Amino acid sequence: MPDSNSRLVYSTDGGRVKGGLQPHNRKLDPPAKQPPAGGSRPPADGIVRIMRDRKGRGGKTATTITGLPGSEAELDALLKQLKAKCGTGGSREGRDLVLQGDLRERLQAELEALGHRVKLAGG
Repeated sequence: MPDSNSRLVYSTDGGRVKGGLQPHNRKLDPPAKQPPAGGSRPPADGIVRIMRDRKGRGGKTATTITGLPGSEAELDALLKQLKAKCGTGGSREGRDLVLQGDLRERLQAELEALGHRVKLAGG
């Protein structure tokens, strides 16, 4: 038994200690739901959004297309078609298509020709 003049201040066993020698054992609240990585998701309203983006790309400009309908294979085929039409590189991040460079107007015309409702988003 410890001396009556000493008291436990902190223990890794149970977290913070209240009231002397007894550790405060409490159940931790479940973690709050975090939004998905990459910021907020656009609404699924049938509108394809085209954004210019430079964050996390070393200062290089990229064009991001979100809100496209279709399966994974259809998105891959559309990405290949758009890259060939614009003469640039690109990739797919989840359901978003990312093309290198600022191609918003060219992509808007191409996607409208394919029958999509398109909106230029962001700055």
